[in-house]
Amino acid sequence: MPTMLSLAGFSGLLAVALGAMGTHALKPLLTAHGLLEAWHTAVLYHLVHAVALLAVSLALDAGATQLHPRRAAGLRAAGVCWLTGIILFSGSLYFMAAFDWRRLGIVTPFGGVALLAGWACLIHAGWRRSTPP
Repeated sequence: MPTMLSLAGFSGLLAVALGAMGTHALKPLLTAHGLLEAWHTAVLYHLVHAVALLAVSLALDAGATQLHPRRAAGLRAAGVCWLTGIILFSGSLYFMAAFDWRRLGIVTPFGGVALLAGWACLIHAGWRRSTPP
């Protein structure tokens, strides 16, 4: 099973690759659909949350023996929420923009909620003690 660090790396790589595709190869198509800005939004949120995943992964690795179990669980929950959000939010925008499937926009807010939930999990984890009792 891939680790959160591997998933963060893959997510960052994919965000950069899709950003380049949208700027170069797909730009005429995205412009014709009037959805170039949606593609750029997808890339921005994707890349920001890939970096957030990296930070959580490094925090979990660095504090593997020192983190309170509930804090570690909160960090893992944040990572899962962000991965879900990337897939639903950015993924729906990518497909909507590339294929002009505007109905897929109904999925985007669910991804946004998942991204917000990840940040809420991080806030909650921050309130936990950092060392086991």
